[in-house]
Amino acid sequence: MKKLLIICAFFLFLIPCEVQAQEISEKIQAEIGEYLTQFANKDIKTYKVKIDSVNVQGKTLKFFTGINLSYVPFRQDDVDNIYTYIKGLLPEKYKKYKIELITDTQPIESLVPFGKKKKDLFANKLDKPLVSNLSRPYTSEKGLQNHHLAIWQSHGWYYEQKLTRWEWQRARIFQTVEDLYTQSYVLPYLVPMLENAGANVLLPRERDTQRHEIIVDNDKSTANSSYAEKSGKESWIAGTNSGFANTKSFYLDGENPFKLGTYRQVKTVSKGEISQCEWVPDISEKGKYAVYISYQTLPNSTDEARYSVYHLGGKTEFSINQKMGGGTWIFLGFFAFDKGKNDNCKIVLTNESNKQGRILTADAVKIGGGMGNIARLPHPSGIVTDNTKSSEAIDGSKQKKLPAVNYKPETSGYPRYTEGARYWLQWAGVPDSVYNKSEGKNDYTDDYQSRGFWVNYISGGSSVLPKSGGLNVPVDLAMAFHSDAGTTYNDSIIGTLGIYMTHTNDEVFENGKTRWASRDLTDAIMDEITKDIRREYEPKWTRRHMWNRSYSEARVPNVPTMLLELLSHQNFADMKYGLDPRFRFTVSRSIYKGMLKFIARQYDYKYVVQPLPVKSFGAKFAGETQVNLMWKPVEDVTEPTAMPDKYIVYTRVGDGDFDNGVIVHDTRLNLTIEKDKIYSFKVAAVNDGGESFSSEILSVCRKSNEKGQVLIVNGFDRLSAPYSFATKDSIGGFVDFIDHGVPDKKEYNYIGSQYEFRRRIPWMDDDAAGFGASQANFETIVVAGNTFDYPAIHGQAIAKAGYSFISTSRDAVTDESIDMGQYKLVDIILGKQKQTKIGRGVFPAEFKTFTKDFQDKITAYCKRGGNIFVSGAYVASDLWDTENANNEDKAFATDVLKYKWRVGRAAVEGKVKAVLSPFASIEGNYEFYTKLNSISYAVESPDAIEPAGDNCYTVFRYTENNLSAGVAYLGDYKTCILGFPFEVIKDEAGRDNLMKSILSFIL
Repeated sequence: MKKLLIICAFFLFLIPCEVQAQEISEKIQAEIGEYLTQFANKDIKTYKVKIDSVNVQGKTLKFFTGINLSYVPFRQDDVDNIYTYIKGLLPEKYKKYKIELITDTQPIESLVPFGKKKKDLFANKLDKPLVSNLSRPYTSEKGLQNHHLAIWQSHGWYYEQKLTRWEWQRARIFQTVEDLYTQSYVLPYLVPMLENAGANVLLPRERDTQRHEIIVDNDKSTANSSYAEKSGKESWIAGTNSGFANTKSFYLDGENPFKLGTYRQVKTVSKGEISQCEWVPDISEKGKYAVYISYQTLPNSTDEARYSVYHLGGKTEFSINQKMGGGTWIFLGFFAFDKGKNDNCKIVLTNESNKQGRILTADAVKIGGGMGNIARLPHPSGIVTDNTKSSEAIDGSKQKKLPAVNYKPETSGYPRYTEGARYWLQWAGVPDSVYNKSEGKNDYTDDYQSRGFWVNYISGGSSVLPKSGGLNVPVDLAMAFHSDAGTTYNDSIIGTLGIYMTHTNDEVFENGKTRWASRDLTDAIMDEITKDIRREYEPKWTRRHMWNRSYSEARVPNVPTMLLELLSHQNFADMKYGLDPRFRFTVSRSIYKGMLKFIARQYDYKYVVQPLPVKSFGAKFAGETQVNLMWKPVEDVTEPTAMPDKYIVYTRVGDGDFDNGVIVHDTRLNLTIEKDKIYSFKVAAVNDGGESFSSEILSVCRKSNEKGQVLIVNGFDRLSAPYSFATKDSIGGFVDFIDHGVPDKKEYNYIGSQYEFRRRIPWMDDDAAGFGASQANFETIVVAGNTFDYPAIHGQAIAKAGYSFISTSRDAVTDESIDMGQYKLVDIILGKQKQTKIGRGVFPAEFKTFTKDFQDKITAYCKRGGNIFVSGAYVASDLWDTENANNEDKAFATDVLKYKWRVGRAAVEGKVKAVLSPFASIEGNYEFYTKLNSISYAVESPDAIEPAGDNCYTVFRYTENNLSAGVAYLGDYKTCILGFPFEVIKDEAGRDNLMKSILSFIL
């Protein structure tokens, strides 16, 4: 009886709630749903939002909606407006009730980013970071100083057990593949931006595209490389545990190179004779190399291991916190090394420390990226499993058995940077429990799973995962960068999708902090991306949903994590933007800003955004051995904190590399130079948020017995995607034999030309990708782009001819910072400069060869008797064969520079010959790059140009068709115009001879 009364009382308690909820009529609910639908779809297509139910809890009225409302971002104004609207519809009796609108288990006010209580903020205990660059002349106190971030660039080349072959995880389409495409954001832009803000950035894939790899180790070294020790007050001894040794040509399942060797250790000293060890590599080929170190973390490890890297730019010093990161490769930076073995290119470690008696350990050093050395073959049982999507549960029961064949271990045959994370992690000493979940049956699922488990492994033992084993690195956030956001058959934008995961482990991380921080991170990054793309390139860029879904890469990491699907690499409209380096720079800066703002909120400090690169960089002589550098800052209209308050000037001497830079508090600097040496300079802007990317590079040389002075003007600043077209009916795509575009310094996402242009051809398999399908002959080749370093190439030839030279940017001429009139000859570099739009062409074209203000400066200079040398692939077609050609541009070319356009795409072979003319000093046969390569940008469409007017003659012709390749004019002043760029001539001797002949003619 008593039990019955309790049950009756319980139901009587419920009845009023149900009655009250039912008084919110279906009409009111429908009106609220319609309002929410309009709100949700004003920027993001989320379809119809419905009120699923209404409940009363005390004096709180709760409205429950479908999960699709959670796909959109909320700001406090949105929440206030929504609640005001809902209250306005309610019956009088509910006007004073608190309103809650709930979607995906959360009231919408909790979805407003950065509204967490202090106890819920994801802030780690920060002491000394893993790596500190002691030679960097600034700190980023309001940037990302001392923070550790885990980033990775989607998929990679992997072994497909079912087919017993290596392959990409996505299709080859629109001249790239996702496995490489996302690297074109992460490696050249995003990671350097984060590092310039002071962050330590960790990656589960190789970051160096260099094919060579040199291992220097106390156990075994590459070629003639050597490891040596010197003991001082404390002696080096053998470590008691295992260390690294590269004892095999390839590695199989279960083989960990960090368990195959030994390491060395010594106690630190604060005074007395130091001990040191050094790694001296035998470099295969002069070039830039990533430098990685390794060591072991012990109970009494030092937190200030002092490494010095000696390189062609000098010496760069680091402090390494060996209390974390032991037993794997730790990245220090990229450095230029000369070929062979010498004391100017080495890595040195000393036991000098502020704290005596700590343990310093030393193991192998790795220089360069190398080729893949993880060998794969099917599981010995012959059993393979299905490739399960990251968002689905892995079902190991779906198996099949391969034929009983004597399979042999097979390495990828590709550079290591192309490979998936699973293989790097094995080479980097990570336990196989992280990267081999399938026990050798399925590398596809192992690869995407490994990335999240790697985050937890490197964080283990830190405040992130204090109860777990690992590398003790306090990671603040993680991000997976993808580009698989869907497809469409028309030319509409797919846009940007964000994914996070909260519905696991009671919606908290292992350190007790809320997993909803991942939504804040996702929202912050998507907000920056969308705003910047719409402002700079495409006003109709689509901001898609924020999904709270169980993708492995979003679910597994125990830190705030976002899985970004930036765009659709399968969608032509998206890729017209996505293949443009300018777009990739902007998006990467957007992601960096989102991360900065997220971390600043977690740690409660006022952030400062690093500046944009400087402009109008110029140089001029200020005496026999003095050079004056000048530049101007660039305002970031969206970020008032991004203005610089100082600058770094970097110097390179001869064919060395840039030094560590000096801080300058003004926008100009006088420097002393030695005669007969070529000096090169670049400038970066700095503030409390970090360092900008560097300017273009200017070079100078003062000859002892100069014949004269030449001003080099760099007018080649173009970066662009390949030429693309689209018909209204059936075909479209990228046509790089017309114009490959211009990569930014180098390009490692290009795989080959598109060959399928028919829109109707569907995807059937990754080997039959349909519309957009592309060749694969370049997918292991790093393609050279615009290095912004061509004054040095021109200047080297000028100096050899006995002339001094100085250089400047075009903008410094047009804004009158530099006066061309002070020089008898101006050498104008135009490279592949030409008017170029981005995407569907919403904004005006950039990169005109001769802008109106530049034309005016050149005209005035020539009228005063100044002489001009111009070389470029589009010197004429950019003025004649362009969308907005005008008579003024043509008149400038014909009347001032004395040439006219004949035809574009004038040559394929890239061979030119001097022909008989009144100017006998102009002579020689030359060959320039017309095919993509790793040495120089290629000119696939040089111009044929003709003389214009009297006293102007053809001096060069393309050997394959005798079209005019260059003209020269002798009148009140002299000009020499080439329809191909000087700097792409293949051999140095050829460049020297051509420059000498032109100088002889003009001067």
